[in-house]
Order: sequence, then C-alpha cells, then structure tokens
Amino acid sequence: MNRTFFCALILSVAALGAQTLPQVSPTQVGLSQERLNRIRPAMEQDIAEGEMAGAIGLIARHGKIAYFETYGMADREANKPMRKDAIFRMYSMTKAVVAVSVMTLYEEGRFSLHDPISKFLPEFAHMKVAVEKTDPAIGKRSYSTIPAEREITILDLMRHTSGLNYAGPRGEDGELIYKKVLGDMHYPLSEFIRRLAAAPLVHQPGTVWDYSYSIDVLARLVEVVSGKSIDEYFSERIFRPLHMVDTGYYVPEAKWNRLAILYTPHPGGTVQRSNSPAQESYKKKPVLMMGGSGLVSTASDYARFVQMLLNGGELDGVRILSPKTVDLMRSNLLGDLPSVNNVNGRVGYGFGLTFAVNLGIDKTGAIGSKGEYNWGGAAGTAFWIDPKEDMIGVFMVQVMPQRLVKDQFKQLAYQAIVSEQK
Repeated sequence: MNRTFFCALILSVAALGAQTLPQVSPTQVGLSQERLNRIRPAMEQDIAEGEMAGAIGLIARHGKIAYFETYGMADREANKPMRKDAIFRMYSMTKAVVAVSVMTLYEEGRFSLHDPISKFLPEFAHMKVAVEKTDPAIGKRSYSTIPAEREITILDLMRHTSGLNYAGPRGEDGELIYKKVLGDMHYPLSEFIRRLAAAPLVHQPGTVWDYSYSIDVLARLVEVVSGKSIDEYFSERIFRPLHMVDTGYYVPEAKWNRLAILYTPHPGGTVQRSNSPAQESYKKKPVLMMGGSGLVSTASDYARFVQMLLNGGELDGVRILSPKTVDLMRSNLLGDLPSVNNVNGRVGYGFGLTFAVNLGIDKTGAIGSKGEYNWGGAAGTAFWIDPKEDMIGVFMVQVMPQRLVKDQFKQLAYQAIVSEQK
C-alpha cells in the first residue's frame, strides 16, 4: 500500500465517523441574520489591523448551528485560507475535558470531591507552603516554608484553590523553584506530578483562587483511578462516544495540512509566524500529556463537547454525565474566597469545576447572562455555554499571547439574539 493511498484511507475513515451539529438558518433559532452579518466586517478589520491572521466563529442555539464562518488565513505566508475543519492548539481548553473525565469517575462513586488528593496520589501528603518575608529595617527578603494547614482536596484542584499556581514559589535563595524542579518536562505525567509535589505550595490550600497546575494533577488522578493513560481515557469515555474524530494530543501526519499556523504579536502592531516549538511539536505524540493543556481540536468537534454540557451531559442519545453533575460543575463554588486577578482577568465571574461562571450582568457590566460559563486557551481559542439562552459559542484562533478578539466575537454573538424562537 503506497503512502498516498494510506493517507487518503485514514482521512476517509475519519470522515465516516465525523459528525456535526445540525445547521439551520439563524431566524429558526431566534437570531437575526442582519445582526450576525456584523461579525465578518469586525473580524476582517481585526485581520487588517494585525490582530490575527485568521479565525473561525461558531454559534449554536437550541442545539443547532446558526452561524459557522471562517475568516482570513490558516497560513498567511503560504496563502492558505482558513477552512472549517482546521485543527487548532487548544491549550487550556483541555482543562474542561479533564473536568468531565474526573466527574465521570465521581459519578461511579470512586471518590468524593472532598477527599484529600493524597488518598490517590500520596506524594501530596504533608505539603509545605512557601513563605516570603521582608525585613522592614533593611528591606531584605527571606524565604522559608511552613506546614500546610490542611490537605489539598479534589475540590480544591477542580476550582484552583489548591495552593498551586503556574509560576511557583521561591526557594531560600529567592529563585523560582519550579524552574529547577520541573526541568525540561520531557517525561511522563507521573514524573511531572512527583516533581510538582516535591515543591512547596504558594498558598495555603482552600484560601485563594489562583490559576494553576491543579488540572494536571487531576489528569494524573484520572490515570490512577481508571488504570488508563489520560489520552486513552479521553478517547474511550469522551471523544469516541461524541464522535470528536479530530481531537487528541497530536495531529496525525495525514492531517498536518489542516493544522493552523501559530502566530505571535509583532512589536510593529501586527502578528508574525511564531518560532515557538509548538509550531511543530503537535505533529507527534508527546511524552508528557498534560491535563491543563495539550489537546488539539476543531470548531466542530469542540462544539459537540460543549453542546453535550449544555444538554445536561448528553448528545445524540449518548450520555456522558448526569444533569445534576453538570449543574454542580457550572455553579460558582468559590463562595467568598478571594481570587488572584479577578478569576484570570474576568471581572464579575466566579468559578465552578474548571469553568468561569457569570455572576450576573450587574457584576460583569457586559452583555450576556447570569449563569453562563466559559473558558479559553492561551492562543485565543474560547468557548461559552449559556443555559438561559440555550446557546453555545466556539471561537478558534492561533495567536499567542492571545488578543481580545474572542471577547469581541462573543459580544457580537449576543447582540444577534432577537427572540426565543426554537
């Protein structure tokens, strides 16, 4: 069998398993075509002003896609237009998939959310917390550790109140510990977690929201409890049941031509092709499969995933979670706990089980609905789920560090709602 035929065969088999949400005219689901038409000029202006090279926007309401458009280029230098089946690096949109995986095991009674993580990952027993002090007399800083006041729970990990973060604490020499402890990260998830647990925490567990490696710890929890690697569990329990045929930890060679180019902001006010290792690294299976990032996907695939959540855990007759579990996941579980940077910069949002949760338009000062929940990725990808409006949105772009185009797309999607028609 020659190489060309083999690649074509793989693509044909994948296409047979691919499924998309049904598509209808906007008016059938209460959206204005005239108002949706405002999106393209805004996106094209963003491209002209150098905010991005290309993107994809998808809006579904009442379970049906009413808007699905591409803008600009997937590869500007090669003059390749963006296509609807383009594959994107999802970064932190991986987290929601981990959360659903954790909750499938929760529903089987394998653990309580209030269980200490050390019950399953003993390396997290007896954690210490880094403490930084400044001598007011001489202005000199000192660094030490104290025992954690309580253990990290699974709930702490799910809502980013574990005491971990991404920067990590400083050691006695004042240097960031993660740089030394984590190293080059070319090792399996089990080793990553062992090294992470060897470092002190940044906060006392359960005291503050701080975006972190918590979800990577949860991915390892899934592996330990299920006895499967995280990619195997994703495939068996989520991707195959939902027909997410283009979602995984790497892009097979037969699909390389669909992988969108990663861009980065240029000092001149535009974007340029990124020279990050991520430009090519997603073309082979990684040794370290993280929980907080790492997946690739398409707009159609991810729309099926978020529609399943909007439906209360079910899609096309396949049930992944109970509606009660989804209700728990999309509830604000922070209470009065403080957060670092307003839940990652989102004013007026609380946090559930890996989702930012809209506390009401009186808190956000932005168009939307109380109870809407969402998250995004480092390269600008984003999704939102709105139970009140029975609507989802998926926005795909590849610019890192990300710009705010996804927020503009969401704003323009909401202003297109004109009725409750189903």
